[in-house]
Amino acid sequence: MLEEQVKAALENVRPSLQADGGDVEFVSLAGDGTVSVKLTGACGSCPMSQMTLKMGIENYLRKEIPQVTAVIGV
Repeated sequence: MLEEQVKAALENVRPSLQADGGDVEFVSLAGDGTVSVKLTGACGSCPMSQMTLKMGIENYLRKEIPQVTAVIGV
């Protein structure tokens, strides 16, 4: 199932975020392939969080799972 693939891929991203005092939580997956996540800890208040979200998490998920079209923070 696509949601399980997304959750597994996020587990691969989490150690990098946790090393900087942050984390990412899966929120939902829309029918159009948009993944909603919540950045927490240091990542939740970091001024670079949008770059982390788009250039890091979104790029990784789209590469690993072609059905993912976008990643948004909530």
